Amino acid sequence: MKFRIEATSGHARAGVFTTDHGDVATPVFMPVGTVASVKAVHQRELRDDIKARIILGNTYHLYLRPGTEILRKAGGLHKFMGWERPILTDSGGFQVFSLSSQRKLREEGALFRSHIDGSKHLFTPENVVDIQRTIGSDIMMALDECAPGTADYDYAARSLQLTHRWLRRGWDHYKQTEPVYGHYQSFFPIVQGCVYPDLRRESAEFVASLGADGNAIGGLAVGEPTEKMYEMIEVVNEILPSDRPRYLMGVGTPANILEAIDRGVDMMDCVMPTRNGRNGMIFTRNGIMNMRNRKWADDFAPLDEGGPAWIDEAYSRAYVRHLVTTGEILGLQICSIHNLAFYLWLVDEARRHIVAGDFPEWKADMVERVCRRL
Repeated sequence: MKFRIEATSGHARAGVFTTDHGDVATPVFMPVGTVASVKAVHQRELRDDIKARIILGNTYHLYLRPGTEILRKAGGLHKFMGWERPILTDSGGFQVFSLSSQRKLREEGALFRSHIDGSKHLFTPENVVDIQRTIGSDIMMALDECAPGTADYDYAARSLQLTHRWLRRGWDHYKQTEPVYGHYQSFFPIVQGCVYPDLRRESAEFVASLGADGNAIGGLAVGEPTEKMYEMIEVVNEILPSDRPRYLMGVGTPANILEAIDRGVDMMDCVMPTRNGRNGMIFTRNGIMNMRNRKWADDFAPLDEGGPAWIDEAYSRAYVRHLVTTGEILGLQICSIHNLAFYLWLVDEARRHIVAGDFPEWKADMVERVCRRL
C-alpha cells in the first residue's frame, strides 16, 4: 500500500492510499457490510449513488456464514458479493468482546460460542490472518481484545499486554503467509489502552514500531465519555506515523467524524447510518430528523432541503414518513441510502475544505449544524 498526503489543515489531512482494487481518497467513511451486504443497500447503489470507495466485511460473521470453504470456492469476498472496489475486514475482536457471556480469553486466543447455534470456536492471532487471507480483503485487521470503556486501569493494562502478545504473533504470521487470490493484502495493527493516556502511548509506540502499511485505533466509542475519546485520539496520533493512514474503528456520529478528522484520522466506519436509518432516523446537513414524528406527515420538501442531490431527491419527507410508519421495506432502503450518501458527502466536503485551507471554520459551523434535532 502507498499513501500520500496531498494537503493538511492543522492536524486534518487530505490524502490517497492505493490498493490493488483501486485508490481511496481520504478522509473516507467506509460503509459496513458485515455479512457481505450493507443492509438494505444494493451494490449498484453503493457504487453509483452513494459512491462508496471502500466497504467493510467482518471476519467473525463471514467465518460463521457462509464460511471459508464457500468464500474460497467463490474466489474471495470481492467475487462472492460482486464488489470490485477495496474491502477492509475487521478481525472479529470486537464481536467476540460483545459476546461477554459466551467467550473466554486465554493466551492461545479467544474461545467463543457462535451466536447462531452455540457451537464452540477458537480465534487465534494466526488463524484470523488465515481466515482473512481466504476472505481476500485488501486490508486485514489484527486480533485484539477490546476492553470496555469503563474498564479499570489494572484490567486495561492486562488486556493491553495480551493484545500486544497477540499482535506480535499475528504480525509474524502475516509476514510468513501469502495472499490466496494474488492481490496484495495489508495488515493493520490496532492501538488499545482504554481511556488511560500512558497505556495508549505504550500501545501506539509498539504499533508504530512494526512499520505496518496503516494503523488502527480501537477500543473507543465503547462506553467512555466523548471527550475522553477525543483525548485518546490526540494522544495516539501524536505517536502514530504521519505517513501512514490512521483508521478510527467504529466511530460514529457526523460530529464524531468531523472531530476525528480534525485530530488527524483518515479512515472511519460505523453501522450508525444504516442502523439508525432502518429505525427512521435521517442525518442531514442541517440536523437530525426522526421520520416517525407527526410533523413530517404533510411536509413535501426533500429530505435534505437545499442540500446536495441524493438518490432520494424525488422522495418527500411526507412520503418517507409514510413508508417508515407503515413498515414498508422501501422506507428502510431510502433512509439507509440517504444516510450513507450524507456521510460520504460529509467526508468529501471535509477533504475539499482541507485542500482549500478553510477546514477549521467550516468544521466549527458544520458540527453545530449536524447536532441539531429538527
